[in-house]
Amino acid sequence: MRALFALLTAVAVLIPASPALAAASPEPVEIPQKDGVRLKAVLFRPDGQGPFPAVVGLHNCTGLINSAGVLGARYRDWGQRLASGGYAVLLPDSNGSRGIGSQCGAAARSIRVDRERVADADAARAWLQTQSWISTDRVSLLGWSSGAIAALWAVRARPQPLAKDGPDFRSAVALYPGCRRLGNAAWSARVPTLVLIGRADDQASAAVCQQMVAGARGRSARLAIHVYPGAHHDFDHPNRPLQVRTGLAFSVDGTGRVHSGTHAGARADALKRVPKWFER
Repeated sequence: MRALFALLTAVAVLIPASPALAAASPEPVEIPQKDGVRLKAVLFRPDGQGPFPAVVGLHNCTGLINSAGVLGARYRDWGQRLASGGYAVLLPDSNGSRGIGSQCGAAARSIRVDRERVADADAARAWLQTQSWISTDRVSLLGWSSGAIAALWAVRARPQPLAKDGPDFRSAVALYPGCRRLGNAAWSARVPTLVLIGRADDQASAAVCQQMVAGARGRSARLAIHVYPGAHHDFDHPNRPLQVRTGLAFSVDGTGRVHSGTHAGARADALKRVPKWFER
């Protein structure tokens, strides 16, 4: 935990916050799990006594910590923005907690989106619900890319209700998830769920996600999808010029070559749309 605390201190120096967001600083948290993993996480806590609504955020295949060894700018940006709006934000580090780096190039991943990452989401939710300053029935879920896939698995409707150690997630938002496997599994959601994705995304297909949501609406009325024309993967990143990434295990055309970058219009809309969804 000392190393994580030092890392978070470094983040505050390397990624300056705007004055409006400076109040929310990340805190290290460690959550014991049933499988023996001590889940490391980063917490953004609003000012005041609460009780606060909360959001569990699931990182992408790269991990919570970027290649420079600091908290990714996207996660810091979302954490600060949601905290400034009155939400506690808990970001579990699924990769780092297991001593694993980026999983983006691995087709067979040791951390599975439908198992370990779902367990991490549930552990983070349960931890938040033990805190006196949290509104236990107002914990929502947010995921990016592979973390968005995990978020969709975490709120999947089941024939038999799952045994929970606290209230279920209130709602969920998935930013640019890969939807093919979920669609093939006849996915539907048990809580209100929103999918946001770019039409130009060549890592995760918007058309496939639209088909998944259309099919799921016959089994659940709690779903919505919004597609941004011209937006690529990672459209909500605060400062990423459009770039080409190679060597990925998954892409729409199977080459592992995809585009990634900020789309100003889609980002601005998502920053408004996501908190409104969580207010439901």
